[in-house]
Amino acid sequence: MKAVAFKQPGPIDAPDALVDLELPRPQPGACDLLVNVRAVSVNPVDTKVRGARHQGSAAQASGEPRVIGWDAAGVVVEVGVAVRDFSVGDEVYYAGELERPGSNAEYQTVDWRIVGRKPRSIGFAESAALPLTSITAWELLFDRLGIREGEKDGTLLVSGAAGGVGSILIQLARRLTGLTIVGTASRPETTRWAVELGAHHVINHTQPLAGQLQALAVPPVKYITSLTATARNFAQLVEVLAPQGRIGVIDDPATLDVVPLKRKAASLHWEFMFARSMWQTPDMAEQGRLLNRVADLVDRGELRSTQTRTFSPINAANLKAVHALLESGKTIGKLTLSDF
Repeated sequence: MKAVAFKQPGPIDAPDALVDLELPRPQPGACDLLVNVRAVSVNPVDTKVRGARHQGSAAQASGEPRVIGWDAAGVVVEVGVAVRDFSVGDEVYYAGELERPGSNAEYQTVDWRIVGRKPRSIGFAESAALPLTSITAWELLFDRLGIREGEKDGTLLVSGAAGGVGSILIQLARRLTGLTIVGTASRPETTRWAVELGAHHVINHTQPLAGQLQALAVPPVKYITSLTATARNFAQLVEVLAPQGRIGVIDDPATLDVVPLKRKAASLHWEFMFARSMWQTPDMAEQGRLLNRVADLVDRGELRSTQTRTFSPINAANLKAVHALLESGKTIGKLTLSDF
């Protein structure tokens, strides 16, 4: 099968940062689906693993080719003996597991419990933009921060609103809660994007936040989702957080001084969407269920894909281009690739 991999971690401008190769078609285990991958998207975790900013696997350390990529949409071609709810021919989407071979290949095995039905109303590439960020946003809002569907009477501040996670998180919060949503952005195009997706207000995260929020006269900031640059922004986030409020974080600050939260009896919550599959938690199948819920919301026209640009085919040259764009920090929404 065709695949794209790296042998040694390094910068994206290295000639062999990602290479095309042929690999054997994988065999599904008892709980696995074998999926013919039709489209993928790229997330920050892809660039971190490829660039060795994430703990690597034994295969990576040995110089064996490593296929990365997590978001995928495709068609089931085989099912393991312990699989439930899926059949050959089903169209699916999912975000995979951190330490298993990734989606940048024609065929991938994936545990059925973390797989959802692909939205029927959109294509494979549009669907591939959604799984990882939807799981992250859903778990962050409803599992980590404990926001209740239909909850009102408070403000949700979304720091880094125009990125992949922010783009779906704003939509979920607007459709499923009555909270006032304030996003942060710094460019006209990212501000417009956040408003289009449902933010009630957008403020500039390169300027002091407190004065901008005060000028809006919004309800107290009960919840904050910090999606990027948490270490740089943390003092300001604590400043604007209401007493007994909650901050949810998804990025990787080298260090974080949480002591200032004490005087507000506030709490910090980490979201890592791979935790359920990594630790094989009893509620691992919740990820498949929430992806089905997202698909239903898409098919009802209540959520939209966050894809903003797509490339074809899925090969090393195009994946290198997408990795470079993502590492620029200037992308909006999600970048996808389709067809080998």
